[in-house]
Amino acid sequence: MKLGYIGLGKMGYNMAELLLDKGHQVVAYNRTAAPVQKIAQRGAQPADSIRALVAALTPPRLVWLMVPHQAVDDVLKEIVPLLTKNDVVIDGGNSPYKESIRRAAELEEKSIDFLDAGTSGGPGGARTGACIMIGGNKEVFLKHEQLFRDISVENGYAYLGKSGAGHFVKMVHNGIEYGMMQALAEGFSVMKASSFDLDMVEVADLYNHRSVIESRLVSWLKAAFEQYGTDLKEVSGSVAQSGEGMWTVAAAKELGIPVPIIKGALDFRLESQKNPSYTGQVVSALRHQFGGHEVATEIKSKK
Repeated sequence: MKLGYIGLGKMGYNMAELLLDKGHQVVAYNRTAAPVQKIAQRGAQPADSIRALVAALTPPRLVWLMVPHQAVDDVLKEIVPLLTKNDVVIDGGNSPYKESIRRAAELEEKSIDFLDAGTSGGPGGARTGACIMIGGNKEVFLKHEQLFRDISVENGYAYLGKSGAGHFVKMVHNGIEYGMMQALAEGFSVMKASSFDLDMVEVADLYNHRSVIESRLVSWLKAAFEQYGTDLKEVSGSVAQSGEGMWTVAAAKELGIPVPIIKGALDFRLESQKNPSYTGQVVSALRHQFGGHEVATEIKSKK
Protein backbone atom coordinates (compact mmCIF):
# COMPACT_ATOMS: atom_id res chain seq x y z
CA MET A 1 0.00 0.00 0.00
CA LYS A 2 1.16 3.53 -0.73
CA LEU A 3 0.10 6.21 1.70
CA GLY A 4 0.88 9.73 2.73
CA TYR A 5 2.08 10.27 6.29
CA ILE A 6 1.92 13.70 7.92
CA GLY A 7 3.59 14.26 11.28
CA LEU A 8 6.95 12.76 12.26
CA GLY A 9 7.14 13.34 15.99
CA LYS A 10 8.10 10.61 18.46
CA MET A 11 5.06 8.48 17.62
CA GLY A 12 4.78 9.40 13.95
CA TYR A 13 8.38 8.78 13.01
CA ASN A 14 8.41 5.39 14.68
CA MET A 15 5.16 4.32 13.04
CA ALA A 16 6.44 5.43 9.65
CA GLU A 17 9.47 3.21 10.19
CA LEU A 18 7.21 0.29 11.07
CA LEU A 19 5.16 0.86 7.92
CA LEU A 20 8.33 0.75 5.85
CA ASP A 21 9.40 -2.45 7.59
CA LYS A 22 6.02 -3.97 6.66
CA GLY A 23 6.58 -3.19 3.00
CA HIS A 24 4.34 -0.14 2.62
CA GLN A 25 5.37 2.79 0.46
CA VAL A 26 5.38 5.94 2.60
CA VAL A 27 5.32 9.51 1.32
CA ALA A 28 6.32 11.55 4.36
CA TYR A 29 5.83 15.20 5.29
CA ASN A 30 6.60 17.09 8.47
CA ARG A 31 6.44 20.78 9.34
CA THR A 32 10.19 20.74 9.97
CA ALA A 33 12.46 19.16 7.38
CA ALA A 34 14.94 17.16 9.50
CA PRO A 35 12.67 14.18 10.30
CA VAL A 36 11.64 13.99 6.63
CA GLN A 37 15.26 13.78 5.54
CA LYS A 38 15.92 11.15 8.20
CA ILE A 39 12.97 8.92 7.25
CA ALA A 40 13.94 9.28 3.58
CA GLN A 41 17.20 7.50 4.44
CA ARG A 42 15.05 4.61 5.67
CA GLY A 43 13.27 4.38 2.32
CA ALA A 44 10.36 6.82 2.54
CA GLN A 45 9.61 9.22 -0.29
CA PRO A 46 10.12 12.74 1.06
CA ALA A 47 7.64 15.56 0.43
CA ASP A 48 8.53 19.17 1.08
CA SER A 49 4.89 20.27 1.27
CA ILE A 50 1.41 18.86 1.71
CA ARG A 51 0.73 19.64 -1.94
CA ALA A 52 3.77 17.60 -2.96
CA LEU A 53 2.63 14.73 -0.74
CA VAL A 54 -0.82 14.62 -2.35
CA ALA A 55 0.69 14.85 -5.83
CA ALA A 56 2.84 11.79 -5.09
CA LEU A 57 -0.22 9.63 -4.34
CA THR A 58 -2.52 7.97 -6.85
CA PRO A 59 -6.30 8.21 -6.27
CA PRO A 60 -7.97 6.89 -4.26
CA ARG A 61 -5.43 8.29 -1.81
CA LEU A 62 -4.83 7.37 1.80
CA VAL A 63 -3.35 9.94 4.18
CA TRP A 64 -2.49 9.29 7.82
CA LEU A 65 -2.29 12.29 10.17
CA MET A 66 -0.13 12.05 13.29
CA VAL A 67 -0.15 15.64 14.49
CA PRO A 68 -1.25 17.34 17.74
CA HIS A 69 -5.02 17.68 17.95
CA GLN A 70 -4.72 21.46 17.82
CA ALA A 71 -3.15 21.18 14.35
CA VAL A 72 -5.62 18.76 12.73
CA ASP A 73 -8.00 21.41 11.39
CA ASP A 74 -5.12 23.42 9.94
CA VAL A 75 -3.82 20.35 8.12
CA LEU A 76 -7.30 19.46 6.86
CA LYS A 77 -7.86 23.03 5.68
CA GLU A 78 -4.76 22.69 3.53
CA ILE A 79 -5.13 19.13 2.31
CA VAL A 80 -8.87 18.68 1.69
CA PRO A 81 -9.01 20.99 -1.35
CA LEU A 82 -6.29 18.81 -2.92
CA LEU A 83 -8.14 15.52 -2.36
CA THR A 84 -10.80 13.91 -4.51
CA LYS A 85 -13.80 11.60 -4.11
CA ASN A 86 -13.15 8.38 -2.13
CA ASP A 87 -9.81 9.53 -0.75
CA VAL A 88 -9.35 8.57 2.91
CA VAL A 89 -7.94 10.60 5.80
CA ILE A 90 -7.07 8.82 9.06
CA ASP A 91 -6.44 10.85 12.23
CA GLY A 92 -4.16 8.69 14.36
CA GLY A 93 -3.55 11.31 17.04
CA ASN A 94 -5.37 12.09 20.28
CA SER A 95 -8.22 14.29 19.08
CA PRO A 96 -11.39 15.14 21.03
CA TYR A 97 -14.04 12.69 19.83
CA LYS A 98 -16.62 15.39 19.13
CA GLU A 99 -14.13 17.10 16.82
CA SER A 100 -13.69 13.79 14.99
CA ILE A 101 -17.45 13.47 14.57
CA ARG A 102 -17.55 16.99 13.12
CA ARG A 103 -14.60 16.40 10.81
CA ALA A 104 -16.05 13.16 9.48
CA ALA A 105 -19.32 14.92 8.64
CA GLU A 106 -17.55 17.82 6.95
CA LEU A 107 -15.39 15.50 4.84
CA GLU A 108 -18.38 13.31 3.96
CA GLU A 109 -19.97 16.35 2.32
CA LYS A 110 -16.95 16.38 -0.01
CA SER A 111 -17.13 12.59 -0.56
CA ILE A 112 -13.89 12.11 1.38
CA ASP A 113 -13.78 9.35 3.99
CA PHE A 114 -12.45 9.92 7.52
CA LEU A 115 -11.44 7.40 10.17
CA ASP A 116 -10.52 8.30 13.76
CA ALA A 117 -7.84 5.95 15.07
CA GLY A 118 -6.83 6.34 18.70
CA THR A 119 -3.30 5.00 19.10
CA SER A 120 -1.90 3.69 22.37
CA GLY A 121 1.50 2.28 23.23
CA GLY A 122 3.77 5.30 23.18
CA PRO A 123 6.78 5.63 20.88
CA GLY A 124 7.77 2.02 21.61
CA GLY A 125 4.40 0.70 20.56
CA ALA A 126 4.42 2.87 17.46
CA ARG A 127 7.70 1.23 16.44
CA THR A 128 6.95 -2.40 17.29
CA GLY A 129 3.14 -2.61 17.24
CA ALA A 130 0.55 -0.37 18.84
CA CYS A 131 -3.01 -0.72 20.11
CA ILE A 132 -5.37 0.98 17.65
CA MET A 133 -9.00 1.97 18.37
CA ILE A 134 -10.90 2.79 15.19
CA GLY A 135 -14.11 4.65 14.44
CA GLY A 136 -15.83 5.64 11.19
CA ASN A 137 -17.42 3.97 8.19
CA LYS A 138 -17.01 0.22 8.61
CA GLU A 139 -16.62 -0.42 4.87
CA VAL A 140 -13.72 2.02 4.78
CA PHE A 141 -12.16 0.31 7.79
CA LEU A 142 -12.49 -3.12 6.17
CA LYS A 143 -10.91 -1.82 2.99
CA HIS A 144 -7.85 -0.74 4.94
CA GLU A 145 -7.84 -3.38 7.67
CA GLN A 146 -4.48 -4.77 6.57
CA LEU A 147 -2.90 -1.39 7.32
CA PHE A 148 -4.22 -1.49 10.90
CA ARG A 149 -3.12 -5.09 11.26
CA ASP A 150 0.40 -4.19 10.16
CA ILE A 151 0.86 -1.33 12.63
CA SER A 152 -0.69 -3.11 15.60
CA VAL A 153 0.55 -5.66 18.06
CA GLU A 154 -1.14 -9.03 17.50
CA ASN A 155 -4.89 -8.68 18.10
CA GLY A 156 -4.22 -5.03 18.96
CA TYR A 157 -6.73 -3.24 16.76
CA ALA A 158 -10.52 -3.10 16.62
CA TYR A 159 -13.28 -1.35 14.72
CA LEU A 160 -15.47 0.17 17.44
CA GLY A 161 -18.30 1.93 15.66
CA LYS A 162 -19.36 5.14 13.97
CA SER A 163 -17.22 8.25 13.62
CA GLY A 164 -15.81 9.39 16.94
CA ALA A 165 -15.91 5.95 18.56
CA GLY A 166 -12.19 5.35 18.17
CA HIS A 167 -11.15 8.62 19.75
CA PHE A 168 -13.84 8.27 22.43
CA VAL A 169 -12.49 4.88 23.54
CA LYS A 170 -8.91 6.22 23.44
CA MET A 171 -9.97 9.22 25.53
CA VAL A 172 -11.48 6.97 28.20
CA HIS A 173 -8.36 4.76 28.03
CA ASN A 174 -6.24 7.77 28.91
CA GLY A 175 -8.59 8.75 31.73
CA ILE A 176 -8.24 5.25 33.19
CA GLU A 177 -4.48 5.57 32.73
CA TYR A 178 -4.54 8.73 34.88
CA GLY A 179 -6.22 6.82 37.70
CA MET A 180 -3.95 3.79 37.48
CA MET A 181 -0.78 5.87 37.53
CA GLN A 182 -2.10 7.96 40.42
CA ALA A 183 -2.81 4.84 42.49
CA LEU A 184 0.69 3.50 41.89
CA ALA A 185 2.28 6.85 42.72
CA GLU A 186 0.31 7.21 45.94
CA GLY A 187 1.04 3.65 47.04
CA PHE A 188 4.78 3.96 46.45
CA SER A 189 4.79 7.34 48.21
CA VAL A 190 3.28 5.69 51.29
CA MET A 191 5.94 2.98 51.19
CA LYS A 192 8.73 5.51 50.79
CA ALA A 193 7.50 7.47 53.81
CA SER A 194 7.38 4.36 56.02
CA SER A 195 10.06 3.35 58.55
CA PHE A 196 10.92 0.13 56.70
CA ASP A 197 13.65 1.48 54.36
CA LEU A 198 12.13 -0.47 51.49
CA ASP A 199 13.96 -1.10 48.23
CA MET A 200 11.51 0.38 45.73
CA VAL A 201 13.10 -1.37 42.76
CA GLU A 202 12.73 -4.70 44.51
CA VAL A 203 9.11 -3.97 45.47
CA ALA A 204 8.21 -2.95 41.91
CA ASP A 205 9.89 -6.06 40.57
CA LEU A 206 8.10 -8.24 43.13
CA TYR A 207 4.71 -6.74 42.27
CA ASN A 208 5.32 -7.69 38.67
CA HIS A 209 5.57 -11.42 39.41
CA ARG A 210 2.00 -12.69 39.37
CA SER A 211 0.58 -10.17 41.86
CA VAL A 212 -2.89 -8.77 41.21
CA ILE A 213 -1.41 -5.42 40.08
CA GLU A 214 1.17 -6.94 37.73
CA SER A 215 1.27 -4.62 34.71
CA ARG A 216 3.34 -2.75 32.18
CA LEU A 217 2.97 0.34 34.38
CA VAL A 218 4.65 -1.45 37.28
CA SER A 219 7.49 -2.57 34.99
CA TRP A 220 7.92 1.02 33.78
CA LEU A 221 8.00 2.22 37.37
CA LYS A 222 10.79 -0.24 38.15
CA ALA A 223 12.66 1.06 35.10
CA ALA A 224 12.18 4.64 36.28
CA PHE A 225 13.60 3.85 39.72
CA GLU A 226 16.55 2.14 38.09
CA GLN A 227 17.14 5.12 35.79
CA TYR A 228 16.69 7.97 38.27
CA GLY A 229 17.12 6.34 41.67
CA THR A 230 14.27 5.90 44.12
CA ASP A 231 14.48 9.54 45.25
CA LEU A 232 13.72 10.62 41.66
CA LYS A 233 15.74 13.80 42.26
CA GLU A 234 15.98 14.63 38.56
CA VAL A 235 12.24 14.29 37.98
CA SER A 236 9.70 17.08 38.37
CA GLY A 237 7.04 16.73 41.03
CA SER A 238 4.73 18.90 38.94
CA VAL A 239 2.86 16.63 36.55
CA ALA A 240 1.89 17.76 33.05
CA GLN A 241 -1.41 16.76 31.49
CA SER A 242 -2.18 16.70 27.79
CA GLY A 243 -5.95 16.98 27.93
CA GLU A 244 -7.40 13.50 27.61
CA GLY A 245 -8.09 13.10 31.33
CA MET A 246 -9.92 16.43 31.33
CA TRP A 247 -11.93 15.36 28.27
CA THR A 248 -12.87 12.11 30.01
CA VAL A 249 -14.10 13.93 33.11
CA ALA A 250 -16.12 16.33 30.94
CA ALA A 251 -17.68 13.47 28.94
CA ALA A 252 -18.56 11.60 32.14
CA LYS A 253 -20.27 14.70 33.51
CA GLU A 254 -22.33 15.01 30.33
CA LEU A 255 -23.35 11.35 30.65
CA GLY A 256 -24.12 11.62 34.35
CA ILE A 257 -21.45 9.08 35.31
CA PRO A 258 -19.40 9.75 38.47
CA VAL A 259 -15.65 9.30 37.95
CA PRO A 260 -14.10 10.32 41.28
CA ILE A 261 -10.86 8.38 40.74
CA ILE A 262 -10.13 9.87 37.31
CA LYS A 263 -11.22 13.34 38.46
CA GLY A 264 -9.03 13.05 41.54
CA ALA A 265 -6.04 12.10 39.40
CA LEU A 266 -6.72 15.06 37.10
CA ASP A 267 -7.12 17.46 40.04
CA PHE A 268 -3.85 16.19 41.48
CA ARG A 269 -2.02 17.03 38.26
CA LEU A 270 -3.49 20.52 38.16
CA GLU A 271 -2.67 21.17 41.83
CA SER A 272 0.83 19.75 41.42
CA GLN A 273 1.82 22.77 39.35
CA LYS A 274 1.91 24.77 42.59
CA ASN A 275 2.52 21.90 45.00
CA PRO A 276 5.06 19.42 43.61
CA SER A 277 5.52 16.20 45.57
CA TYR A 278 7.13 12.78 45.49
CA THR A 279 3.81 11.38 44.30
CA GLY A 280 4.02 13.80 41.38
CA GLN A 281 7.57 12.71 40.67
CA VAL A 282 6.42 9.10 40.37
CA VAL A 283 3.66 10.05 37.91
CA SER A 284 6.07 12.21 35.89
CA ALA A 285 8.60 9.38 35.80
CA LEU A 286 5.94 6.96 34.54
CA ARG A 287 4.85 9.39 31.80
CA HIS A 288 8.46 9.65 30.67
CA GLN A 289 8.95 5.88 30.58
CA PHE A 290 6.02 4.97 28.36
CA GLY A 291 5.39 8.17 26.43
CA GLY A 292 8.76 9.85 26.24
CA HIS A 293 7.29 12.93 27.91
CA GLU A 294 9.90 15.38 29.14
CA VAL A 295 10.62 15.58 32.86
CA ALA A 296 12.19 18.71 34.29
CA THR A 297 15.42 18.28 36.24
CA GLU A 298 16.65 19.81 39.46
CA ILE A 299 13.16 20.67 40.72
CA LYS A 300 12.82 20.38 44.46
CA SER A 301 9.76 18.44 45.56
CA LYS A 302 7.95 18.63 48.85
CA LYS A 303 8.22 15.24 50.51
